[in-house]
Amino acid sequence: MITLTLDDGVAEIVLDAPDRRNALTLDDLNDLDAAYRRAAEEGARALVLRGEGRVFCAGRDVSGVDPETDDIAGYLGAVEGLMRRMADHPAPTFAAVQGAALGVGLGLAIATDVVYVGETAKIGSPFAQLGALLDSGGHALLVERLGAHRALDLIYTGDLMSGAEAVAAGLFSRAIPDAELLAFTREKARLAASGPTQAFLASKRLVASLRDERLWSVVADETAGQEALRATADYREGFAAFQQKRRPVFRGA
Repeated sequence: MITLTLDDGVAEIVLDAPDRRNALTLDDLNDLDAAYRRAAEEGARALVLRGEGRVFCAGRDVSGVDPETDDIAGYLGAVEGLMRRMADHPAPTFAAVQGAALGVGLGLAIATDVVYVGETAKIGSPFAQLGALLDSGGHALLVERLGAHRALDLIYTGDLMSGAEAVAAGLFSRAIPDAELLAFTREKARLAASGPTQAFLASKRLVASLRDERLWSVVADETAGQEALRATADYREGFAAFQQKRRPVFRGA
């Protein structure tokens, strides 16, 4: 479930499914896209994205996905479309990231202008347990900010960085004590909403011009790679193990 409120020039979009850790279905992606579109139409001068509950976004909702029939390319195509809308949003955007930001959840952060994370947030790639590929621009972010060795370390091990570690490594904007995160983010968005919007957007376009070509190329390659992996035995085993809540047994196939 996605909710949108607008108050004094600030739009707040909420991922509101805490019972499933704000994991996103295809319908959720479409609703999130519509919320960004409406915020733009309403003329919001700043936007806050947050997740309800203890987790920002655990990624895709794969609880009922059958790898044999899954349209992963269609799902990730919707993710790319949403990320492009988020990145192009005509106002400064802020994310308050608490708990986990994984998979698509990490992609939502990548597509946001300014990301504040709780000090104990969890950032990284859990795909080693799924037999799947880090997606939603994750490779671009990790290699760009951490370098190839650290990126592959996180991908191979599935280890997660805390919010404080992620900020110290240059992944995101600032690490904030968990209890203060949302109030801090809202205050920064409120200040931006009262600022020189057109000057902010000029800077936003310049920053985008320095990163977009590589980011979207990687997103497309990730989608192709994920679709290819869908045919592997390890991919099927990873999904089965996740859904059955057991450890996967990978055979390298």
